[in-house]
Amino acid sequence: MALTGRAALIAALGALPIGIWEPSWTGFLAVNGPLAVACACDFALAAPVRRLGLTRSGDTSARLGETADVTLTIANPSSRPLRAHIRDAWPPSSWQPGTEVQASRHHLTVPAGERRRLTTRLRPTRRGDRQADRVTIRSYGPLRLFSRQGTHKVPWTVRVLPPFTSRKHLPSKLARLRELDGRTSVLTRGEGTEFDSLREYVPGDDTRSIDWRATARQSAVAVRTWRPERDRHILLVLDTGRTSAGRVGDAPRLDASMDAALLLAALASRAGDRVDLLAYDRGVRALVQGRTAKDLLPSLVNAMAPLEPELVETNARSLTATALRTAPRRSLIVLLTSLDAAPIEEGLLPVLPQLTQRHTVLLASVADPHIARMATARGNTEAIYEAAAAAQAQTERQRTAEQLRRHGVTVVDATPHDLAPALADAYLALKAAGRL
Repeated sequence: MALTGRAALIAALGALPIGIWEPSWTGFLAVNGPLAVACACDFALAAPVRRLGLTRSGDTSARLGETADVTLTIANPSSRPLRAHIRDAWPPSSWQPGTEVQASRHHLTVPAGERRRLTTRLRPTRRGDRQADRVTIRSYGPLRLFSRQGTHKVPWTVRVLPPFTSRKHLPSKLARLRELDGRTSVLTRGEGTEFDSLREYVPGDDTRSIDWRATARQSAVAVRTWRPERDRHILLVLDTGRTSAGRVGDAPRLDASMDAALLLAALASRAGDRVDLLAYDRGVRALVQGRTAKDLLPSLVNAMAPLEPELVETNARSLTATALRTAPRRSLIVLLTSLDAAPIEEGLLPVLPQLTQRHTVLLASVADPHIARMATARGNTEAIYEAAAAAQAQTERQRTAEQLRRHGVTVVDATPHDLAPALADAYLALKAAGRL
């Protein structure tokens, strides 16, 4: 880094032969007047920093794991060219670890009366809003002996959206949906609850589907065909309480729940169903209602982006009351929460009948794959104890799930990698069984 001010003078003096100057400013100016004049001129020729005009443009959102380019435009209204080192500061989570210095620092020359652009490329490591901090500019003279330095506040926000990695499963789930909806040749007739059409009876058809009135009007036996009902209402409920903060792998449980919710929302909207979102712990953290199929996913990812787990116990009673107000008529309520015994038995089970008597309830929970690996560990005493602890945790989890099933709740318990497709399959199974 170039030395500035008096440090530059001391460095210059240190380079002179011993005896040429005396360690006093008077002696220095007498012997090295030209150097002092050069330093003064260098300082005078450095472009002023405070008069610079700075504006931003570029990306305002990006998915987690992708890049966002933010352009900083610097206008130099002075009569002196700007030779500058620039630091465009953002929060540390705006870059991969170790890349901040390279990504945030720039060298730039702006001729007098002109403007130039520079681009800062962000690669955020966390969801949420990333706000620009200050821009620090160090302006040098032509000899780089002195510099002027100042900071500017140039606001800009980049919203980091959930990555939606489970979208790779959407084509296969849509293919299964088309089978249920009668748009492919492998449709399984007789399923669903909404009348579709009449056709001739073939061996193997359910005799309960025979339409006797239509049969009486023609010479062949006619059967009704059905398709899954459309325009059903689905309420996705994200539990943002303390249990959602637990990390499974490299991410909190909340992130895996979001990914599963996005896949289900995309699938259900293609099926013609209406999807709403409620994020709750002890209050409403996000609410998305009444969106069209086209606007649904952008609205959901935008609402999910700033959500962070709250380190409080979720109030199951108020969550249930809020869900019932949000879904006044019969709906599929999908609870994305934990299967830990204490929160379920003390919080959810006492109020669960209020939900199940009016709605179909599906509970999806993120399982820790490390527990499964621990359960198979062998070889030494420590591994055996770990296996026993894991087996106990799995048994307790299965017992909690069985309690929920006895109340009529469909339970999906899967690892972060498998939760989204498993939840989509559970939705399709409910669709096929005519429970929606």
